[in-house]
Amino acid sequence: MKIERNGSSITLFAKGRIDTNAAPQFAAEMEEVLKDAEELTLDFSGLEYISSSGLRAVMLAVKTMRRRGSMQIVNVREDIYSVLETTGFTGVCDVELKE
Repeated sequence: MKIERNGSSITLFAKGRIDTNAAPQFAAEMEEVLKDAEELTLDFSGLEYISSSGLRAVMLAVKTMRRRGSMQIVNVREDIYSVLETTGFTGVCDVELKE
């Protein structure tokens, strides 16, 4: 995972698979990012798969950023967008399909 910071605006680039094995590391990195973020962008352009454990970390970010600032998920592949839509993320956070 790559993280870019511009003051309190943070972009986290997720890649590969966030499955049961990778989700704890993703959640830990997300928790660290949330300490300073007022604007959070999750770039899913390199993400191939996300499990329910990964979705839980994203939901924590959504809840935190609702109180603190703004959040968006960008460059989402169609199959992952479908998961986010089915689980309700598109209703609580800006989610943009990959062009």
